[in-house]
Amino acid sequence: MHTPGSLAGASPLPRIALTVGDPAGIGPEIVRKTLSDPRVLEVCAPIAYGPLHAGGFPLGQLSGGAALAAYEAILSAVRDAQAGVVDAIATAPINKLAFAEAGLPWKGHTDLLAELTGSARVAMMFWSEPFSVVLATVHEPLARVPQLLTRELLDGIIDLSWRELPRFRDAAPRLALCGLNPHAGEEGLLGVEEQRVLRPAVEAARERGIPIQGPFPADTLFVRAARQEFDSVIACYHDQGLIPVKLLSFGRSVNVTLGLPIIRTSVDHGTAFDIAGRDLADPSSMVEATLLAARLARITLRGSGS
Repeated sequence: MHTPGSLAGASPLPRIALTVGDPAGIGPEIVRKTLSDPRVLEVCAPIAYGPLHAGGFPLGQLSGGAALAAYEAILSAVRDAQAGVVDAIATAPINKLAFAEAGLPWKGHTDLLAELTGSARVAMMFWSEPFSVVLATVHEPLARVPQLLTRELLDGIIDLSWRELPRFRDAAPRLALCGLNPHAGEEGLLGVEEQRVLRPAVEAARERGIPIQGPFPADTLFVRAARQEFDSVIACYHDQGLIPVKLLSFGRSVNVTLGLPIIRTSVDHGTAFDIAGRDLADPSSMVEATLLAARLARITLRGSGS
């Protein structure tokens, strides 16, 4: 691990913590490649958190010990971000099963970071140049999604998206809400959630001054977003939002946690145990996550007068 304190004040560039994720996966490899990428070095001072090699953990194998190493690196990076030692965090992937094997209760970075920073309302967003997707629910079984889509949840996600997204395009975002059911419920014929929850949430948001539209059928909404009719889509569940954004921008999209008091970006892929240690991992998403973290950090630093 690089020593973060040794870089404090040494560069006018924003300091970005790169956590290596699960050391048994491709995280150390993509972080090493990102640390030497000229595009990254031009805009920020990257600092690695965690072992830059497997660190004694069997490559490509599920390990509670490797999960704990990833967890400790995240803790260290968050502490330094809160203390101002680094200006943002870009994270390589962790493994949810390994976290469970280690007895860690979090399903991923998003809920872990929310707890570490005391953030009551956070959301996972996947940013790409064509459009971004905010997830109303994240790592939940599909059968639970309808009961989780409450007015309280949607009101919070819509408000959070409206507040946070102007940082990314320097303009008020053009928001749209995705329907849950085929054809957005077809006026109740194919499902009632749109009539009972989603449409009232949109109407209430518009009354609060947020010009969101929808709910629209998913099969046409993402086409409209790709044609730049909307800047961001709020999706009801994980795969509904991530399939289209990864189809159009895999390797270039960036996972961002909205609602944190610190900046956190991440890759759009997993630990890829099957290619760990073979020097085959593409660092593109890690590079993009670091570049976006640096851009957001510069905006924050300008706003604070630093």
